Amino acid sequence: MNHADAMNGHQYYDKHFQIMAVKVFPGEFHATNQPRMLVTLLGSCVAVCLSDRTSGVCGMNHFLLPEGSLDLGAGTSAARFGVNAMELLITDMQKLGAMRHRLEAKIFGAGNVLEGMTVVNVGERNTNFIRGYLANEQIPVLAEDLLGECARKVYFFTHTGKVLIKKLKRSSLAIKAEQPYRGRILEQNEGAKTGDIDLFI
Repeated sequence: MNHADAMNGHQYYDKHFQIMAVKVFPGEFHATNQPRMLVTLLGSCVAVCLSDRTSGVCGMNHFLLPEGSLDLGAGTSAARFGVNAMELLITDMQKLGAMRHRLEAKIFGAGNVLEGMTVVNVGERNTNFIRGYLANEQIPVLAEDLLGECARKVYFFTHTGKVLIKKLKRSSLAIKAEQPYRGRILEQNEGAKTGDIDLFI
């Protein structure tokens, strides 16, 4: 593990892409100035990929809700909420040499994949929050893939700034990953049908 990686407990070597990778789970974030592939699995959550091209510092977070309005149970981190997730990530990136005014964003997720959750419009709330936050902070959005009916697996290549998106149809993996952050268990179809890789941005 490299000392330049902040929050580096989920690192592994990805043989397919031949690069060190880091899994970013719900309620987590990761900042680095090293060549890395940051990976996360999204249902109604949102992931923000931030880059400072001048310093080479990049990062990703994965948050569940825009603010602390639902009881998600004990043991969840502050980064599960969007405003905290953004500030924590930006702070760690600044420690590695990033400058706030140079940051650029790519944003993903907010899918409507959880049956019974539409009443609170989690995906729409997350989308409205992150668009508003980035606009207020004057952080340009270079790309986005938000809302819709599918889960997403996101691969962020920090050395190029590119993001690879794989869409997943009713992914039980994405749903299970988010369940510990919700107040109840939602029964879902176990057979996750994987879609084609359809975005490389």
